Parts: sequence; C-alpha cells; structure tokens
Amino acid sequence: MNDPKKKSHPVLWTVIAVLVVLAAYAHSMIRHGFSAKAEPSGAEKMIARTMRDLAIPSSAKYEKNPLPASADNVHDGMEHFADHCATCHANDGSGQSDIGPNLYPKPPDLRAAETQNLSDGEIFYIIANGVRLSAMPASDHTVEDNWKLVLFIRHLPALTPAEEKQMEQLNPGEEGDDHRDNAVAPEHHHHH
Repeated sequence: MNDPKKKSHPVLWTVIAVLVVLAAYAHSMIRHGFSAKAEPSGAEKMIARTMRDLAIPSSAKYEKNPLPASADNVHDGMEHFADHCATCHANDGSGQSDIGPNLYPKPPDLRAAETQNLSDGEIFYIIANGVRLSAMPASDHTVEDNWKLVLFIRHLPALTPAEEKQMEQLNPGEEGDDHRDNAVAPEHHHHH
C-alpha cells in the first residue's frame, strides 16, 4: 500500500519552484533598478502580449474594416499617423522614434508579424481603446479616422522612402519649429 506520508506533492513543488523563480527575478529587478530604458525580459513581453490579448474582446477579432484600402484612405491614415502616432511609433512604424526607445514597454514594431497578424478589428480596438499600463492612449478621433489608421498600419511593411519623406513634413514640430508652415502639402483629393 502507498504510505500517505511518502506521497509526492507535484502541485506543491510547482508552486515552490514558481515562487523561487519570482523571488530571483524580484531580487534581480531590485538590484539592477527599474529603468524604462531597459529592454523588457521575455517573460515581461509575454505577459504584456497576453494582457493585451485578454483586453481585446473576442468579437473584435471578427470585425472587418468597412473602408476600402483605396489610395485616398491609406493616404489619410498616413497623414493621421504622421501627426498623432509617429512621435512614439516612428514614421516607419518601427518604434525607433526619439521617444519610443525610452518608453516601457517599448512600442511594438508595427511592421512585424506580431502586429500584422492581428485582425483589422483587433488593431482597431487597440487604437480606439488604448493599452493599459503602457503609453498607448485611447484614440479620441472618429471611427473613420481609426479605420484609416488600420489601413495605413497594414501598409507600413510596404512604406516607400517617398512616403516616409512626406510624413516628415507632417510630423508635429516643436515650439518655434515652423517646418510644417513651410512644407508644401502633397496634392490630395478626397472622393466621397
């Protein structure tokens, strides 16, 4: 017969192992500090992605962009992105802006599979509602503007150098910086 005193407790050992790992991680964080310049660990990235995914309602996954990916809609999304999003995400979507690398968590590379594999509805939800515990704010722009941003984010992997140059003219300037006033706006026609 099995002696109950000799019975192993796999759940107890798992809990102890997890606590030891967490204690070691906490010790390391305390010892090295909590700088926003640090690269998040693999565990932190996984937790952040999981929390983001849990925050998006499952219904959003199946939402389709109601706007066609026309040149005008993508261009409108590009203009909006350059003016409102590039400060953190960079014009090319890499996250390598003046501010992006100093944020914690870092802005994702919007050209990468982790973003491009999200559904349109998931990207729209993130834009419209922001991401808690990050620097990603909820949008206060129109639903149409947000869907145009989704179209532009889909376009980012194919962004041309000429488009990136156009975006530089649309980026917000600093006080006293009049580069936008002197910029020649690209000719743009809206067809409604």
